[in-house]
Amino acid sequence: MAEDAKDGRPDEARQVARHLALDYHEFPKPGKLEIRATKPLANGRDLSRAYSPGVAEACLEIKADPATASRYTARGNLVAVVSNGTAVLGLGNIGPLAAKPVMEGKAVLFKKFANIDCFDIELNEPDPYRLADIVCALEPTFGAINLEDIKAPDCFIVEQLCRERMNIPVFHDDQHGTAIVVGAAATNALHVAGKRFEDIKVVSTGGGAAGIACLNMLLKLGVRRENVWLCDLAGLVYHGRTEQMTDQKAAYAQGTTAATLDEVIAGADLFLGLSGPGVLTPEMVAKMAPRPIVFALANPSPEILPDAVREVAPEAIIATGRSDFPNQVNNVLCFPFIFRGALDVGATEINDAMQLACIDGIAALARATTSAEAAAAYHGERLSFGADYLIPKPFDPRLIGVVATAVAKAAMATGVATRPITDLDAYREKLNGSVFKSALIMRPVFEAAAQTSRRIIFAEGEDERVLRATNAILEEMTDKPILIGRPEVMIQRAERAGLPIRPDRDFECINPEHDDRYRDYWSTYHELMQRRGVTPDLARAIMRTNSTAIGAVAVHRGDADSLICGTFGQYLWHLRYVREVLARGGLRPQGSLSLMIQEDGPLFVADTHVNAVPTPEQVAETVLGAVRHARRFGVKPKVALCSHSNFGNLDSDSGRRMRAALEILDNREVEFEYEGEMSIDAALDPELRHRMFPNSRLEGAANILVFAFTDAANAARNILKMKAGGLEVGPILMGMGNKAHVVTPSITARGLLNMAALAGTPVAHYG
Repeated sequence: MAEDAKDGRPDEARQVARHLALDYHEFPKPGKLEIRATKPLANGRDLSRAYSPGVAEACLEIKADPATASRYTARGNLVAVVSNGTAVLGLGNIGPLAAKPVMEGKAVLFKKFANIDCFDIELNEPDPYRLADIVCALEPTFGAINLEDIKAPDCFIVEQLCRERMNIPVFHDDQHGTAIVVGAAATNALHVAGKRFEDIKVVSTGGGAAGIACLNMLLKLGVRRENVWLCDLAGLVYHGRTEQMTDQKAAYAQGTTAATLDEVIAGADLFLGLSGPGVLTPEMVAKMAPRPIVFALANPSPEILPDAVREVAPEAIIATGRSDFPNQVNNVLCFPFIFRGALDVGATEINDAMQLACIDGIAALARATTSAEAAAAYHGERLSFGADYLIPKPFDPRLIGVVATAVAKAAMATGVATRPITDLDAYREKLNGSVFKSALIMRPVFEAAAQTSRRIIFAEGEDERVLRATNAILEEMTDKPILIGRPEVMIQRAERAGLPIRPDRDFECINPEHDDRYRDYWSTYHELMQRRGVTPDLARAIMRTNSTAIGAVAVHRGDADSLICGTFGQYLWHLRYVREVLARGGLRPQGSLSLMIQEDGPLFVADTHVNAVPTPEQVAETVLGAVRHARRFGVKPKVALCSHSNFGNLDSDSGRRMRAALEILDNREVEFEYEGEMSIDAALDPELRHRMFPNSRLEGAANILVFAFTDAANAARNILKMKAGGLEVGPILMGMGNKAHVVTPSITARGLLNMAALAGTPVAHYG
């Protein structure tokens, strides 16, 4: 099969990839962007506010105080990606129209990674001075400008003019975004290699915008100017050279005589390539210093392939610009988050301090434990800090909180913030809440859990999700995790996941194959179950093989405070052992409750698992339990008893049971809003409900839906999760005094962390 010279892939595979990429851009509608309104426009009242006459009020406020534009318009969260298409990465001077897909893609990345709105602007203007004039004229529209794919040296001229004349951030990502990510990767590469910036020799190829910016950044990080050697197509940049020279290259001239890359590479600690394929040979790598750092960043084909480097320097630390090799230097690690921080404080520029803060944040995040979300997005890759993991992955959701906060702090410290943030911790929590949808609503639960230290036992301790949740508990909470499983398996899987935790050092381990408490546990289980057909031999076997039963016995004996189980297997199977061992002293499973976090707020759904066809008394108990838990999250409960019958219009089984449950609640004189029986649309649409039943005691939309069948509740839960983008917290097992929670196999590591926080809250906190 023939291979394409551009990227080494077979022609057939490249053609398939080409068609898939074109389909991605064309269907289901052309392009990658659309504009959506953020305010309702459903009637004459809305129209009069959105446009004339109401719009005049916002106009007058901005005229009186231009700073209010960020309050009354989208400008404070709006970035322009501007290009003339003269230097599109990997494609060259293809012109502004052909560059539009790239700029649309950049806008999509802004939105995806930092929730920044963006317009792509492609300008048919090759003259850098006129291009700068056009960009400067856009200042009233945008909160910041991202210059993109403008050839050197024109890009230097455009950026300098715009920065001098504009009072908003102007950032040429090809220069500074690349330099920031290279700076973070170099910081960690030197950490791994045991070297220091001030001691290393740097040899670079490529005197374009990105290459020069990277060298400038390395100097800011501590590299000595005399230790930098810059080469291009004409060889070494030296004093007196006239061929293919620019002022930016001349700043890095070395010596007065010509030399080749092969002649200057000897003893180099860091090779920085931003040029083209095949520039660096294995023979050159062999001349470099011990433990060389090779950043071959040309795309799509690097200056040298990693395998060729390792043939002559197995200990080399390598980065490329490609996603199919470790350590991809990708600007998306930087630009969404540096703009996020700059916009949020109303920065007038993006200065050196903000860029260095960005580097520190990115580098530190790579040295921390990898997030479960990043591990899921890059399944099968080893994401543990070291030579093959120098910088985080773009889909690590912690980037926005870490990097944007660091940038905002640096902007305030250097006096370029016009809207300083008074509480950076709250700001970081808000940013995390934008990617971790459960973060904000879980805050009161985590705060309550922090008031005490409980022992949380996980039945499936060998599961990677459990190990990641355990690591997060140790980092973020005061609870003490206990894991059931084989220590050697936990160690192997923790190492593979890049987790530093180890059994019997960081957490207690119950090994079903060998534990000093084994006799006590099987004896306890036999005592509890001897009149239910469990013989001593069966009790011994269960305590060797059934981790849910082991965990339940541990809680029963007081060796743990709460059990979390169910990451695999069927819910009712796990519930059986929870019920047998722990449903004593007035405790019994009353129902399961799922908190579904939607774009417009929380919605609780019950009973999703426990009572297949609940009696009216069980429905009432489920309502009371759901109300208690809603209040734990700071939610004012509004309960709807759901049926396909609406306020008595059908004489159905579900309607009769819900009406009976309503009567039970009426007799208890409870202090919360509830109504029933009604369909889901009536529960969620107050206007529809008012037309059906004008005298309803429920005001507004319900936020707790209690169903007459688990089938209906579970269907609603899964539809909200799979098709409406809802994030589940739960299921929460009600009625067990927080002694046990049975989760489902779809739960994530963060979901387990949320459940640990719920389990870590003493029952006194929520009744």
